[in-house]
Amino acid sequence: MLGAHTRKNIIIRMVISALSLVLCCNYSNDNTDKTNYSGISLPSGFKIDTYAENVVGARSMVLSPNGILYVGTRDAGKVYAILDTNNDYKADEIITIASGLDMPNGVAYKDGALYVAEINRIIRFDNIDANLKHPPKPVIVYNNYPTEHAHGWKFIRLGPDGKLYVPVGAPCNICMPDNRHGCITRMNPDGSGYEVYASGVRNSVGFDWDPITKELWFTDNGRDMLGDDLPPDELNHAPQQGMNFGFPYVYGDNIPNPEFADQDKNLDLSKFTKPAQDLGPHVASLGMRFYTGNMFPPEYKNQIFIAEHGSWNRSKKIGYRVTLVKLDSNRKPISYQPFAYGWLKGEQTTGRPVDIQIMPDGSILVSDDYANMIYRISYSK
Repeated sequence: MLGAHTRKNIIIRMVISALSLVLCCNYSNDNTDKTNYSGISLPSGFKIDTYAENVVGARSMVLSPNGILYVGTRDAGKVYAILDTNNDYKADEIITIASGLDMPNGVAYKDGALYVAEINRIIRFDNIDANLKHPPKPVIVYNNYPTEHAHGWKFIRLGPDGKLYVPVGAPCNICMPDNRHGCITRMNPDGSGYEVYASGVRNSVGFDWDPITKELWFTDNGRDMLGDDLPPDELNHAPQQGMNFGFPYVYGDNIPNPEFADQDKNLDLSKFTKPAQDLGPHVASLGMRFYTGNMFPPEYKNQIFIAEHGSWNRSKKIGYRVTLVKLDSNRKPISYQPFAYGWLKGEQTTGRPVDIQIMPDGSILVSDDYANMIYRISYSK
């Protein structure tokens, strides 16, 4: 049975979440362009075009210094290389460089090698840019991750410290995971030096480092089965190793999960780090990027774009958009609002954004594993 204190906190949290949902979803901008060709609404001056189509299951993206876009997938089991040979920011060729892999969601690139994350291992394709039509046999970098497929697909990136960061989701909706799950790990690019960087993380499928502070920020997908408006997804800030973000004991503003209510009195809430920003409930926040380009207006510089894949079991759908979190001069979130939306019309879904990639000219790419597309969002005055 829930204690009175816990019930009060949950009721307060539901009210706050509902208000946040209304404010976020009813965001409007008198300067918003409602007429671009794809039906996607963007702030004035922005437009969206097709970068690549028929990219089946397009998920995480990484760009090599040679301008080759590598794209992972989940259910398709494939990894693609996408070429823009004439530099017009439209794909000219899509090459499948690997197939038959076990949910190869995550991709990263370093020193000519493409790193790919499967469920229980990280593999590496050396000198890949020069061998797209005849890829080398992959090298196994690390193969000791858990084998559970539930929340087992992985987003990976190389941090400013040169280490490869790999999240491991909890293999459940709400449970007590062992110390191999519910965390973000890191290792050296050769697979040595494995360690846990952050714990209490239910399922992160996107992260990036603040270009100003070099500190890690990540999205985390909240649990299900607490109703439409609880809990929020989270944008978290992990400036140092060893922080605990509360799963499975708490969600949001350190609200105890009902399944662990009997431990309410014994929980030391001070050891859990609260979200830097609550996101919409069940929006399925995935890829996120700090905007480091120079094409967009100055107010977008070093701010956070988030791809929201969209809810799967909410009675009224939410998400299916790209949102923007703005930070102040102290690098604290001050707003959370839609940036690109229109993939959800009523209850009809036309697309599900997954990841974001900043391009050399300052435009951004958005992958979509539902429409099998990669979009390009650009700006001009």
